Amino acid sequence: MRTPTEMIVGLVLCPCGLLLTFTGTLTPKWRQVSLIPNQPIDLILEQGIWDVCRERQSSHDRLCGQADELGYFEQVPVRVAQGMMPTSVVVTLLGLVVAALGVRCWQEEPQHLVAGVAGLVLLLSGLLSLVPASWYTHELWALPAPTGSTLVVGYSLVLSYLGSCLEIFGGLALTLSFHQCCKDHRAPKLPPSPLTEAGPQSTGGAYRNPWDVLEDERDGQHQRSTLPCDSDL
Repeated sequence: MRTPTEMIVGLVLCPCGLLLTFTGTLTPKWRQVSLIPNQPIDLILEQGIWDVCRERQSSHDRLCGQADELGYFEQVPVRVAQGMMPTSVVVTLLGLVVAALGVRCWQEEPQHLVAGVAGLVLLLSGLLSLVPASWYTHELWALPAPTGSTLVVGYSLVLSYLGSCLEIFGGLALTLSFHQCCKDHRAPKLPPSPLTEAGPQSTGGAYRNPWDVLEDERDGQHQRSTLPCDSDL
């Protein structure tokens, strides 16, 4: 049996979402601070949820582990992201394991119920990463920063957004497996036909394969050809 389309879509989107979310969680560029007063014009501060880096664009000198003098890491959106983003990664891994057991590409029949449950888990993981990314974006210009500086969204935040959306879409695709599961339960269970119970010797006039049909047609033509015609009488 071919793997259903919704399962293929889910197994493609969710690992991609996991990769993007994991990258956004680790990289320190959720927000970029530039044009800081009383500092070199090419100095940029890159702030993530775990670290703050300082980079000179002219020389590309980069130094991470900067001291948090403004209390950036004590803000609620940052603390929430520190808790929910790693949780989302772990839940996504768990959902992918369950999805692999449900899809069962090595078997003829997938387990639609297990695949649907995996879709719910992956949908939850996408929401777990979407909430902190949205909250951080909403509070981007309210978080502590040097006065008079310019604030820009960093690529880590964009990757977190994209990864969350892919996980949500992939989870929704897998939850469509519940539909097939319901169809299987609603389908009436017909009793076995007498032909299948009778065995190979009592097939009667039933054909087992196309070759039987061809042989039967040849026999019929042969019998018709042996019948006497009017001219023979």
